[in-house]
Amino acid sequence: MPPRPFFKSFASLLTLVFALCMPAVGNGADPTPMSIGPLGPSSPVATAGARFSALTEITSANVEGLNKAWTFSTGDLSRRPAAAMKRTKFETTPVLVDGRLILCTPFNEVIALDPGDGHALWRHDPEVSMDMRPANRFNCRGVAPWRDPASATGDRCATRILSATNDARLIALDAHNGLPCPGFGDGGQVRIDTGSLRWAGEFQVTSAPVVVRDTVIIGSAIGDNQRVDAPSGRVRAFDARTGMLRWTWDPLRPDASGRKPRAGAANVWAPMAVDEARGLVFLPTSSPSPDFFGGERPGDNRDADSVVALRVADGSRAWAFQVVKHDVWDYDVAAQPALATLHIDGRPRDVVVEATKQGLVFVLDRDTGLPVFPVEERPVPQGAVPGDVLSATQTFPVGMPALVPSELKAQDAFGFTFFDRGACRDRIAALRNEGLYTPPSTQGTVLFPSTGGGVNWGGVAIDPNDVVYVNTSRFAHAVTLIPREAYADAKAAAPAKEINPQTGAPFGMRRELIDSPFGAPCNPPPWGTLAALDLRTRTIRWEVPLGTTEEALPLGIALKTGMPNFGGPIVTAGGLVFIGAAMDRYLRAFDASSGAELWRGRLPAPAMAIPMTYEWKGRQYVVVAAGGHSEAGTKIADAVVAFRLPAPGESPRSVWDRTIDQPGGRFAAGAGAAVLAVVAAALWFARRRARRRRRSADRR
Repeated sequence: MPPRPFFKSFASLLTLVFALCMPAVGNGADPTPMSIGPLGPSSPVATAGARFSALTEITSANVEGLNKAWTFSTGDLSRRPAAAMKRTKFETTPVLVDGRLILCTPFNEVIALDPGDGHALWRHDPEVSMDMRPANRFNCRGVAPWRDPASATGDRCATRILSATNDARLIALDAHNGLPCPGFGDGGQVRIDTGSLRWAGEFQVTSAPVVVRDTVIIGSAIGDNQRVDAPSGRVRAFDARTGMLRWTWDPLRPDASGRKPRAGAANVWAPMAVDEARGLVFLPTSSPSPDFFGGERPGDNRDADSVVALRVADGSRAWAFQVVKHDVWDYDVAAQPALATLHIDGRPRDVVVEATKQGLVFVLDRDTGLPVFPVEERPVPQGAVPGDVLSATQTFPVGMPALVPSELKAQDAFGFTFFDRGACRDRIAALRNEGLYTPPSTQGTVLFPSTGGGVNWGGVAIDPNDVVYVNTSRFAHAVTLIPREAYADAKAAAPAKEINPQTGAPFGMRRELIDSPFGAPCNPPPWGTLAALDLRTRTIRWEVPLGTTEEALPLGIALKTGMPNFGGPIVTAGGLVFIGAAMDRYLRAFDASSGAELWRGRLPAPAMAIPMTYEWKGRQYVVVAAGGHSEAGTKIADAVVAFRLPAPGESPRSVWDRTIDQPGGRFAAGAGAAVLAVVAAALWFARRRARRRRRSADRR
């Protein structure tokens, strides 16, 4: 779950201070049959989750010369303005197929662009109803291409694009013209049998399908915390030619006594990975329903919160590794499993790398699912609410550094001033707080990392030197269980808060960001990072803050606190890590060896998606969807932006453009610190005056 908009009160206060104390400050103006880009979501590299590109034209030596090559607008802001502004996440990653750069919009419109200049070649609109209310907003992270080996070049739908929709359809389109493939389902689409839904949007598909041989596989996203008997999270496989259902796999299997848990979900909402040679698909499964009470699903709930390998031929389970037992923290396995070949003891070994919301990293053997590096069972806090029984232990990697801290004590509370720091200290102290895996409670419990991570769906990138590049978010949630008899009053008293019924359980739930009166996280910064983890030495090579407060504070004050982020990185043979993800409006390039930020390109909105790089007519491009994230409260756009180096004879960007795009922000952080001092002084005087008034009143 993403955070609510940050710094709302803080920004309002600073606006007033600036209006009174500061002068006006101006802002800057803002040829093979099938060629799949090396980092599109369904390329051989990206479906393995490693996100490494062998392209080398753009390097650490020349990246500062990157120009904006083109910008494409999907048109969503003009065609569907209300839904686009309030109910979307633009998280797509394009894929290069047969000379077309193909992407999907949050409303599942599939668009093919010219890779060189970004103009539209074709588009297909499945006309998803704007009346539906998708539980996870309108979202589409990508599409999957498939080349039919039985078809001749030029045949209709010889290369097809598979797309799954928010309203539970699987669609097959001709990659050359965007027309539906007539032999697939009913006129090019298959309606997915979701079972009985409470509302249109309780079930949707948000991540791209994957295709292995001639089988297309999809997961699902399901509304959280509405009911115990949520829709099933089963995974579905279809014939890529006909759309016929081949098999399904249910992640909630019966226990040793043969009893199936009373629960739904445990679905695969995040991206999957495939090993075509082995005929395996790797699933990151989520928590069973509901997230924060497990009394109706006793036991470990095996195959939920797990990395699961299925045989594509028949959907049978090859192996599973459970990351969280009996999850009551919403600690889904959210990141795409990353397939890599590590060099261990002088020989190559095929592995699956999984980074988790808790900031833990597990490395598993690809054939067996057994840990490559040691793991151990550690005791965790107990004392669940009545009716629930927790696992006594959870699994931890041994000798592998955690990517985020897992403890937030009251004395660690952060604040810009004594006022908000004290408020944060009091708020943390009032909650149950025994570290990682403290169970939800009626008192309220600290979940740190939050239910958004740590590491989320953006996953990791891995280079051939066995270095993992990964972005993390660092903020805390307070989760409170509400007894059933008190639920209606709690909901009525705070209708704007996230309070959900968990119908069928004895408790509803409330989830809140643990933030200060200014709206900033109560835990110390950085609130977002990018790190390099060396799997050979099992050490963190470097870690840097990711993102600034430039979009959250007035006049572009760019405090380098790092910011919560959604999306992920790619790494290239040119020695660069490209990433958007943060809540400010930049695509960034970092030096892969040192973590130094070498370049940033200004965007119309935050790029909360995974970038992609490809080669077109001898030139390397880097492209990213820059549309923002309505749940996180960012600026919203409908843009796809591509960058490349200047061609011979082209002029580099002007000095003015470089100033806007390079590190530093639109307003100096030093000035921001000065303003914070003014704010602190104003608060001190206000608090002192209030104390004097109280003392005077007491004397009277």
